Amino acid sequence: MKMAWKEMRKYKLRYTILGSIIFLISLLTLSISGLANGLSQDNAALIKNMPEGTFYMEDSAEENHSFSALSDEQISNLKEEDPNATLFSIQMGEFNDASDQKHSLAFVSASDNEYFPETESGEIVLDQAFEEEGFKIGDTISSGLLDKELTITGFAEEEKFSHSSVGFINNEDFFEMYNTDTFQLAFTTETDQPVDELSAFGNGDFLNTIPSYSAEQLSLNMIIIFLYVISGMLFAIFFYMINVQKLGTFGILKAIGVKTSALFKMMWAQMFIITIISLLLAVGISQLFNVLAPSGMPFHLTLNMVMLSSLAFIIIGFIGATLSGIQIKKVEPMQAINQGGA
Repeated sequence: MKMAWKEMRKYKLRYTILGSIIFLISLLTLSISGLANGLSQDNAALIKNMPEGTFYMEDSAEENHSFSALSDEQISNLKEEDPNATLFSIQMGEFNDASDQKHSLAFVSASDNEYFPETESGEIVLDQAFEEEGFKIGDTISSGLLDKELTITGFAEEEKFSHSSVGFINNEDFFEMYNTDTFQLAFTTETDQPVDELSAFGNGDFLNTIPSYSAEQLSLNMIIIFLYVISGMLFAIFFYMINVQKLGTFGILKAIGVKTSALFKMMWAQMFIITIISLLLAVGISQLFNVLAPSGMPFHLTLNMVMLSSLAFIIIGFIGATLSGIQIKKVEPMQAINQGGA
């Protein structure tokens, strides 16, 4: 460690350049990770807030919940598997506030209140985003699909679907608004058994049925993977170039009895020092942005994501540095000495 730190101080410019590049890449990776998770929450928080279980949808809907409508027979078959299965529906819509301004909303209604807020006929519980816009409990809203006004009775935390805030309403009001008499979906934590004429989905699979969800997440995750690959290549190329310049030095050190493992440890120590300092700066700035980001920006960076990303950078840096150090093992002391020390 002492030898590694001494060399870094001697050639601080080259190591500062590498550290700066790793800092920028790690900051960009954390930022995109936060954006990907934020968009995921904004697109499907309603589903992600539910426990692990199984979602059921009508087969003929072809994985589009908007076209699904559970028949009495299908519901009966499902209830045989789990009498406490939750039936619910989701439909995109809009409402008008007191000043007749329109707002988009995903209306949600369920057969029970185990996973969703309880509402009576004529009531609605809105996502907390509307509270931040100035809506208050007791305010009334209206919809062109419903003859009566709905009174706001509460606000739910982080309830989004398809990039729209969610509004929970009573079954009676939902059925009247969308001219239906049944639910679109079912959810259970008790069984994952197949049911006739119903498609079953795990939580992750059901998320991918939401329009744009999989394409959105795949694009951002591909960018993150490429950034990890680039960081690994940078470590490998950087340490390879440095090691080539120090072949003579390595030969001298081997000639006086320094083991190859000690030279690898020096290189690993340099890699860890650069990576840790770069990550600490990147994590600090990303967490600050996570706190100061505007409420309307879909950015959500969790501690778990930060820890996983940091671990990934350390592992990739270790692999990249190790691959570049293969030449250290191969160098022959006398041959390297004849080439001249660095």
